Amino acid sequence: MPHSPTTRRRCHRLLTGSLGALLAIAAATAPARADVGDLKEYPVPTADSAPAGITAGPDRALWFTETGSGGIGRITTGGKVTEYAVPTANSNPFDITTGPDRALWFTETGAGRIGRITTAGRITEFPVPWAGSGPLGITAGADRALWFTDSGTNSIGRITTGGRASSYPIPTPDSLPYHIAAAPDGSMWFTEILAGKIGRIDRSGNLTEFPLPTGFEFPSDIASGPGGMWFTASDQIGRITLQGAITLFPRPNPDGGADGITRGPDGNMWYADQFGRIGRITPRGVVTEFAVPGGADKVPFNVATGADRNIWFTELIGNAVGRVQALPGRGDRPHAAEVTAAATARTVRDRERPALRLPCGAGRVVKALAAFCR
Repeated sequence: MPHSPTTRRRCHRLLTGSLGALLAIAAATAPARADVGDLKEYPVPTADSAPAGITAGPDRALWFTETGSGGIGRITTGGKVTEYAVPTANSNPFDITTGPDRALWFTETGAGRIGRITTAGRITEFPVPWAGSGPLGITAGADRALWFTDSGTNSIGRITTGGRASSYPIPTPDSLPYHIAAAPDGSMWFTEILAGKIGRIDRSGNLTEFPLPTGFEFPSDIASGPGGMWFTASDQIGRITLQGAITLFPRPNPDGGADGITRGPDGNMWYADQFGRIGRITPRGVVTEFAVPGGADKVPFNVATGADRNIWFTELIGNAVGRVQALPGRGDRPHAAEVTAAATARTVRDRERPALRLPCGAGRVVKALAAFCR
């Protein structure tokens, strides 16, 4: 049964409010080591900041959103953090990307705005010019515009660097479009976390949806990688070709909550697991997961590849930004705790429908909200 406008607004407020009101836990800095999987964490100075989105900036630093405190953070590869306050109160900045103009662009889920910050820290905000907007994911397109998911209006938005915006409705009602990424052919691909679908939109606004096997996979983040677009889906990592063929790879920790994903400097895909791990999957589907110390209480959330060729991630509850070694070093100390599995790929054919298995547990912020909204 479709949700009423009141229910949709309540779900949207719950999503933004929950992300903005998370309590922080002090993050301890682990000793640096020099081999694949070694981790180091850097606390964010502002308490309860709830770091969420992260991206590599044009200045060789990492930039991240502070959903809880309403700020934008910058961290150098040496760990120095600078913070900038977003002018609009209760804006809940969520995702962030580097734009075609060498500025950083971010979504303000609570305020219905798209923000822009220069590497010098100057912020400009563009109100989304339609009612009920709740932008979440954002990325730069090949057309030199910014594309974003709009959870409030169940649509995909596009905004030029001059602030001119347009909207494209998603056919499936109440799909909750979440993250979005550009493909090599210029199309944009996005996840529909409530509908259990992967969407594609071309430069002309033509939109196609690809259902996942059960509709309860809760696809989260998405990124371009070897052989197509890779996405996280709770206890699986998925790949969809540009023609729409889907392959799902099981993870070694079936109760995990995979979220952010990015292509690493080693040619593999790296992802964050909100239950306390950073994962790596090869193009053939071999999965390795590295434990974040105390990570189940810190909620690793999103990931990006830095200029130092390491993987950087946000800790939504841990109030920190972390770094994991992505390439072999010269250190002779043991790796961080890891679990490796030669994952057996399951290619989706004939619309197979395995038994439903809903994700749940501490730290699964968005998926718990998704279950409520459904």
